[in-house]
Amino acid sequence: MVIEDIFKALGDSTRLRIARLLGTMELAVGELAQVLGQSQPRVSRHVGILCDAGLAERRREGSWVFLRQADPEGPAAPIIEATQALLATAEVAEPAFAALCEADRRKLAAIREARDAAAGIYFARHAGEWDELRLLHSPDAEVERRLVEALADAPLGAMLDIGTGTGRMAELFAGTADRIVALDKNLEMLRVARAKLQHLPTAQIELVQGDFADLPLPAASFDTVLLHQVLHFATDPGPALDEAARVTRAGGRIAIVDFASHDREELRTRHQHARLGFTDRQMAELLRAAGFTASTPVALEGGELVVKIWIGKRRAAAFAKSSAESIRETA
Repeated sequence: MVIEDIFKALGDSTRLRIARLLGTMELAVGELAQVLGQSQPRVSRHVGILCDAGLAERRREGSWVFLRQADPEGPAAPIIEATQALLATAEVAEPAFAALCEADRRKLAAIREARDAAAGIYFARHAGEWDELRLLHSPDAEVERRLVEALADAPLGAMLDIGTGTGRMAELFAGTADRIVALDKNLEMLRVARAKLQHLPTAQIELVQGDFADLPLPAASFDTVLLHQVLHFATDPGPALDEAARVTRAGGRIAIVDFASHDREELRTRHQHARLGFTDRQMAELLRAAGFTASTPVALEGGELVVKIWIGKRRAAAFAKSSAESIRETA
């Protein structure tokens, strides 16, 4: 990062408006173009200058490109913070700039409403399927309460929510984690999660598209990793847990919320479950093979399907034995 590049990047009214907007929420390039009333190619050029200066970051999600402020924990963090403070001061001191920013925020509100509407349509389309599954196990509120209790004995720190779905877990822990990365493979689900989480500060929540067996994240970057009702979609859970271990810091924790072993075979076809739950022995072996030490699981038996909460602590060195071998022994 070169300080001259930063000042040059901010030497344009459109880029000042973009920087102000990105301090509010993550936005797609098309959404920025909509707010600014400019063509997408023109906005892309401005975005490129901000990114080159280290003031913003691009992230591709399918055919969309999203923009956010640069990493709040990265080397540019003090400059990002100072830039936002300067822009806030400019709004107070410069009526013309303040009017532009206020107009931008009104258009931003319309984008928020459109995201909420799209999420509502998705929920309506799938509500029957989810309600059917919920009837089989303990109420969500009770599962959430017990999960919060299970993780309450240590700070959450940086948290990764793998398979975030609607973003509910990220929302649940937003007040206690230092920051949360919410990851999902499904683009439509990510857009639902974005609508749910868009009221939270952009420095606290980041949404990322990715597969749980190949996380697009650096090693040893999280203190807490969560897989909430995700692992039963994995035909082979080993690689997913190996990846979870890779991104967990030594001494960090993994929390897995999933079903105990059951025989509801129809869930394979009706809900695409690849595995019909897990025994405690299976999960303990999977965690051990991935480099975690498992604690005593928590069982919620308020329905036909028993929900389990398994917690594991990341060891400094993982066993060399492969997860695939562990699965063969415990299946």
